[in-house]
Amino acid sequence: MTQTLKTKVLIIGAGTGGYVAGIRCGQLGLDTVLVDGGDGLGGTCLNVGCIPSKAIIHAAGKFETVTKAAGGGTLGITAAAPAIDLSQTVEWKDGIVRKLNAGVAALLKKAKVKVIKGWAEFADAKTCVVKTDEGDIRITAEHVILATGSEPVELPFLPFGGDVISSTEALSLSEVPKKLVVVGGGYIGLELGIAYRKLGAEVAIVEMADRILPLYDKALTDPVAKWLEKHGVELHLGARAGGFGDGKLSITTKDGEPLQLDADKVLVTVGRRPRTQGWGLENMGVAMDGPFVKIDQRCATSMKNVWAVGDLTGEPMLAHKGSAQGEVVAEIIAGHDRIFDPVTIAAVCFTEPEIVSAGLGPNEVAGRDDVIQSVLPFAAIGRALAIEAGEDGGFVRVIASKADHRILGIQAVGQHVSELSNSFAQMMEMGAVLEDVAGTIHVHPTLGEAFHEASLRALGHAIHI
Repeated sequence: MTQTLKTKVLIIGAGTGGYVAGIRCGQLGLDTVLVDGGDGLGGTCLNVGCIPSKAIIHAAGKFETVTKAAGGGTLGITAAAPAIDLSQTVEWKDGIVRKLNAGVAALLKKAKVKVIKGWAEFADAKTCVVKTDEGDIRITAEHVILATGSEPVELPFLPFGGDVISSTEALSLSEVPKKLVVVGGGYIGLELGIAYRKLGAEVAIVEMADRILPLYDKALTDPVAKWLEKHGVELHLGARAGGFGDGKLSITTKDGEPLQLDADKVLVTVGRRPRTQGWGLENMGVAMDGPFVKIDQRCATSMKNVWAVGDLTGEPMLAHKGSAQGEVVAEIIAGHDRIFDPVTIAAVCFTEPEIVSAGLGPNEVAGRDDVIQSVLPFAAIGRALAIEAGEDGGFVRVIASKADHRILGIQAVGQHVSELSNSFAQMMEMGAVLEDVAGTIHVHPTLGEAFHEASLRALGHAIHI
């Protein structure tokens, strides 16, 4: 027998967009049901993406530090040769995920959000049936928020399974592969490829473009490329992957030559696509924008009182974008006058070194004579040198309008620069001009001083360079 349920707000997907929308709806007194049919509370980000990957990256960094100390010493520190039991590392990572899962569940309970674990299928825009372990539940809602997220793109000639893995499986391996080939030189492939190189794997990267991280300008990616070269990571740029069998991946090189790469595991990271299949989107009558659900500035779809947030709505496919959209939609449903119109959404690559980009980059302002560009190398910053972060070619770059000095973009590459991303986004969101950054007394010694000095340099009076 099918149970029936009516609610004010129905949210499909419990990732960073969906669960944040749920909590905010609950805070605003809206009767809310959240259907979790995917990876668990927190979605891809918490369970098989952002959080667990950063845990593995952190563990890899620790292992690399001890390895350096064992290989002749570093900073006067010596140590015995390290070993790693990756299954224990993965269990530690899983413990973090479980703790965060429990935290999200507690927050949703506190907000009086009803969570149903199961897979939803829509018959029309406001009605779905959720298949659960306890039976089917038919739900009708006044408002529907679609937050189904995204999934890894599978290559037809390299289907996932066995030793061909996605990022999900890469975060749960029981041992470090001796030889890992990464297909795709974007941020996911590079983050995980670098982590496994630090853990001792021999790593090769196959990328169709002529350089890694093709969405970022070359100056930002050069320090990462130098790290890869220094640490013996094979780079096959302008190359195409083929089939995999008998422990060998076939590729075609930039010159059109066939080549076989030895591989214990092949990690395919050629992008992600919105999760639009299998839950009845085609029955909802919403307009599409290519592969994505089309929305306006209120995150409203073409169907009245049907909303969409997160990866389902297009680039940038970032967790923090989905969360912000979820809050906006909840407040609109509650009667508040809101739109989703950020000045910038900062993006971070947790590579070695890290990359941050907010707003316009040099490629977007190329040829313009109405902008100022200023670069400050971390080699000029004491804190960077003291933590070995100033020797890898890292820098902070500020791009501003020549006429009124309004900041148009900020980029950085270097160790730990992810922690500067919120400062960059905040300054841009508040409409800061160069003088605002220059007039803010930055704490010494910190990496953030590079942002201050880059702004001073743009104004023509840097102190430390």
